[in-house]
Amino acid sequence: MNKNILIAIAIIIASFIIGIYIYPSMPDEMPSHWNSAGDVDDYMPKFWGLFLMPIVTLGILLLLVFLPRIDPSRMNVDKFRKYFEGFILVLVIFLFYMYILTLLYSLDYSFNMGQLMVPGLVLLFYYAGILIEHSKKNWFIGIRTPRTLSSDKVWDETHRLGGKLFKGAAIISLMGLLLPRYAILIVIIPIVFAAVYSVIYSYIVFKREKKK
Repeated sequence: MNKNILIAIAIIIASFIIGIYIYPSMPDEMPSHWNSAGDVDDYMPKFWGLFLMPIVTLGILLLLVFLPRIDPSRMNVDKFRKYFEGFILVLVIFLFYMYILTLLYSLDYSFNMGQLMVPGLVLLFYYAGILIEHSKKNWFIGIRTPRTLSSDKVWDETHRLGGKLFKGAAIISLMGLLLPRYAILIVIIPIVFAAVYSVIYSYIVFKREKKK
């Protein structure tokens, strides 16, 4: 098993251990959702507040490890597997980071959740850009449209640009650290633009290739 996956498993185990250890110290109701301004707007019982995130993270890990095995193009996945498994680790680290922030907030540490989410989101989206740049045509990972799936050339051109857009959007998102009340919006808007433009660009490349 790849070392990135082993590290991800270790992080998930650690999150369960942390949850068990601090269970007696946590309030009966824990924050479960924050609005775009970084204020709590929903709560959940202590048990789920402590263990829902580790359970969800474990489920995501199992899903991401399993999906390439049933991909008809799994030979292509092997060509960029190290980047994909690196992304799995980065995603698990991000979810663990969010978990720790939730626990600290529940223990009455005062901070703006939206602002502190920014570094984690920047790391996640930047590495997503790296993964997109290196991905080859498959059914589960990348910018999958009818156009990219119909042509290796359209796939490659779209993903070269899409990867750069995602990395650029991640860097722009750092501005959320300076404007905490709008941090989430500052992160989401560039990423949405990168995703939408990548889909539009796949259509442009497809039409250009069709004319040829």
